[in-house]
Amino acid sequence: MRASDADRERVVEVLRDAVAEGRLDMEEFDERLGAAYTSRTQGELQLLVRDLPVHGTAPPVLPVAGSGAGAQAATWAGRVGVPATSRGAFAFWGGFKRWGTWSVARDFTAFAMWGGGEIDLREARFEDREVVIRCFTIMGGIVVKVPPELTVQVSGIGVMGDFDDKATGEGTPGSPRVRVTGFALMGGVGVERKLRKADKKRLKNLKELD
Repeated sequence: MRASDADRERVVEVLRDAVAEGRLDMEEFDERLGAAYTSRTQGELQLLVRDLPVHGTAPPVLPVAGSGAGAQAATWAGRVGVPATSRGAFAFWGGFKRWGTWSVARDFTAFAMWGGGEIDLREARFEDREVVIRCFTIMGGIVVKVPPELTVQVSGIGVMGDFDDKATGEGTPGSPRVRVTGFALMGGVGVERKLRKADKKRLKNLKELD
């Protein structure tokens, strides 16, 4: 369905609320804002706000065909119950990375000391519907990247460091529940909601058409 100017303005308001609440950083806000004004369909607009709460009385963006609750649950069903390919990660004076179509164990533990690591769940499969990722870092850093539609709960502790919980929130129907917990000492653990590369490329193409 084609989008109207009013539809675009409603999405822009949701984006402004999100950046004011700290759900989006300025770089991602600018990226989505530009894409909102160049979007031509309801489906394109939905992509920009599907991981954000809608405040006030503005009606939500209409779903694109094939992206309803049943379709979303079916998509997740194909990604849950896959045997784990990794149960942990370790970095000491170095780094680690888990990304792509790997399968995360129901209990995954990551440790980084004087180093860093990246755990990317945007294309990941899951051994179980309930997954716990434990992150421990000492004078190091770990970044966990999650897709907009994943259910996430963050409950770690930072001492002279930071354990970011801004990604906490519900996902789409059928989503696995991922709990990120752990401890950061003079270091940091960041949990970030990030668009998939394919979605970012699509937004970039829309922006270039403006």
